[in-house]
Amino acid sequence: MSLQTHTAAAPDSAATLNPFALLAETEASEYLGIAVQTLRNWRWKGEGPRATKVGKRCVRYRQSDLDAFLDASTAGKAAA
Repeated sequence: MSLQTHTAAAPDSAATLNPFALLAETEASEYLGIAVQTLRNWRWKGEGPRATKVGKRCVRYRQSDLDAFLDASTAGKAAA
């Protein structure tokens, strides 16, 4: 399942995506428009969006956590 970046219009299949559904690292990186390694670096530093571990090694992200991270990262005022 491929997701669009946060700023692009989401296709019908992504529009119905449950915001609490768990996304794999690759899906989360596509959603944010960044490299998977960037997500891994952020996790190692304790930065970036909140991640959830499923089992010992399986890392997942909730779309709602990715959206909250993007909202918190937005700086400045919107253009009038």
